Amino acid sequence: MIPTVGSHTIGQARCLTFQNRISSNGTDIDVGFATTKRRHCPAQNGNTDANLAPFELVTPNSFDNNYFRNLIQRKGLLQSDQVLFSGGSTDTIVKEYSKSPKNFRSNFAFAMVKMGDIEPLTGSAGVIRKFCNFIN
Repeated sequence: MIPTVGSHTIGQARCLTFQNRISSNGTDIDVGFATTKRRHCPAQNGNTDANLAPFELVTPNSFDNNYFRNLIQRKGLLQSDQVLFSGGSTDTIVKEYSKSPKNFRSNFAFAMVKMGDIEPLTGSAGVIRKFCNFIN
C-alpha cells in the first residue's frame, strides 16, 4: 500500500506528530530540513504543538510525486514516511515513484479502489475506537 502513503504529498501535520523526528539529530533526516521545521515547531514550547506544517514543501497543494523525491533527500516529515526510504525493500518503489508521476498516480488510483473494496466490520463484529491509536 505504498502508493496510498503518497497522499502525504498534500496536507499538513501537527508539530506534535513530528517534534521528536526534527529534534533527534538522526542520520535519516536532512539537517537543513530539520532546522527549518524547528523554527516553526520549537521543542521547548508546548504552545506550538498544534501548529501545522505541510508534509511537502515544494508543492504542498498539488497531488504529485514530490513526496517521494523528498524521501530520497531525507526530507520525510514523519518517521513513518521516511522509513519507506531507509535501505529496505521499499527503496526501489520510492525511487520508481520519484521518477514516474504517471506510475505513482496509476498505482495510487488502483490502491484506493482496492481499499474501497474492504468491507469494514459492523454491528457487534466491529469496534469504534475512542482513540484511533488505542484499542478500547
